[in-house]
Amino acid sequence: MHASDGLPRAALWDMDGTLLDSAAYHWQAWHDTFAAEGRPLTYEEFVASFGQRNDTILRGLLGDDLPDAELARIGDAKEALYRQLVREQGVALLPGVRDWLGRLREAGFRQAVASAAPRANIEAILDALEIRPFFAAITSAEDVQRGKPDPQVFLLAAERLGVAPSRCVVLEDAPAGVEAGQRAGMRVIGVRSSHATLTADIAVDTLEQLPEDAFARLLG
Repeated sequence: MHASDGLPRAALWDMDGTLLDSAAYHWQAWHDTFAAEGRPLTYEEFVASFGQRNDTILRGLLGDDLPDAELARIGDAKEALYRQLVREQGVALLPGVRDWLGRLREAGFRQAVASAAPRANIEAILDALEIRPFFAAITSAEDVQRGKPDPQVFLLAAERLGVAPSRCVVLEDAPAGVEAGQRAGMRVIGVRSSHATLTADIAVDTLEQLPEDAFARLLG
């Protein structure tokens, strides 16, 4: 898996649904937060908005005229509850993730987390999973103005790692994330943890199924 041309290569990891499955915690946190606001949230509404930025989710559910201060207050309450669940109940890496993190590091890949999540969530997850040393950069909701499928989060991650987009492989579980990676000019590995079909360069049910030469094949 070593580079033949000497140019640096990168693996850009989405977090939720790719590194770990924390959807149940997100659902509980959103459900309880909306209940506290006196507005029941259905599971269907949650699923339809999962993976989007909080401002997009809240304006979509509560209206475009939701004041910024209210948006921040409700979003912050949800994220604090989410981090509390992570700390109290724990999280686990999805199958094959730890193996690939190690394999990519040994092969000299630079790695980053590129997520729509707030930075505090990413920090909490990396600490809970004890995988922080694998990552040279983090890009979070605070770092970008536009969420996926806009490519901004991946382009910024590549820039922070000092790697050209054409030398980056994105690992994603959501259609919007796959599209964002493709629009960034990157190759994409799709993990079907939450969506049955993904139009990625390679798609697998779990990273355990990923061929050993997958990254070498994608980057030629």
